[in-house]
Amino acid sequence: MTLPSLVLLLFAVFSSAAGQIMLKHGMRVAARTADHTGGSLAIRAATTPWVVLGLAVFGVSAVAWMSTLAQVPLSIAYPFNALGYLLIVLASSTVLHEHTSVWTWAGSLLVVVGLVTVFAGQSG
Repeated sequence: MTLPSLVLLLFAVFSSAAGQIMLKHGMRVAARTADHTGGSLAIRAATTPWVVLGLAVFGVSAVAWMSTLAQVPLSIAYPFNALGYLLIVLASSTVLHEHTSVWTWAGSLLVVVGLVTVFAGQSG
């Protein structure tokens, strides 16, 4: 894998994770607003800036992912999605202040070990 392909792949993964965190935050805001003022959660979500921004970032990540797939074999690119899971666990714990159990961290560590194993097997 070339350095530009790796950078594009990492951008796709990081932007996807960022979009998911924005969507989660936006949906929290939309749900609170809908609970307090009434009305449709779907309409509140569609008019919440964090949801709109999250969808836009997620859309950019999808384009980056498609560009990555044009350059990198799926068997190499797809395991990198595991990095996204780790990023989301980290962000949900630190940014969204969600409870994260020891089991979640242990599983995330195993995912990272798997990613390192796949990457090491490709470069050796």
